Amino acid sequence: MGIWDFVKSAGRKIGIGSKEEAPAAEDLKAELDSHKLGTEDLKIEVVGDKAVITGNVADQSVLEKAIVAVGNTLGISKVESTVEVPDAKEPVFHTVKKGDTLWAISAEVYGNGAKYEIIFEANRPMLTHPDKIYPGQVLRIPDLG
Repeated sequence: MGIWDFVKSAGRKIGIGSKEEAPAAEDLKAELDSHKLGTEDLKIEVVGDKAVITGNVADQSVLEKAIVAVGNTLGISKVESTVEVPDAKEPVFHTVKKGDTLWAISAEVYGNGAKYEIIFEANRPMLTHPDKIYPGQVLRIPDLG
């Protein structure tokens, strides 16, 4: 389906090893499954600093959340996915820059900062508070469709 870029030096550290080292596939899978997104049938392989996700999920939002959850991990610079999803479409992501807020991102992508809660909810449970975003973090931007 695609390959997405992430900031290798930004994100949550999981497993043992250095910041430059990608985590083990089983550690990434355990972290992903801890979010209870419906990703039990996914498999993860780590090739260098790239995570490769394969399998099936129920819908587009689960796929996008899986990509974000895996990619926003220290040591991962790319996520490749061949995950099967009904009615698949190209995901939209935003990489947080210094000074960004969810309000500003919402104003940029939706033309209305007050819709920031849509972005916040689309990135839960990985986001726990609307003010807790950081430069380099990648967020999913849902279609208002």
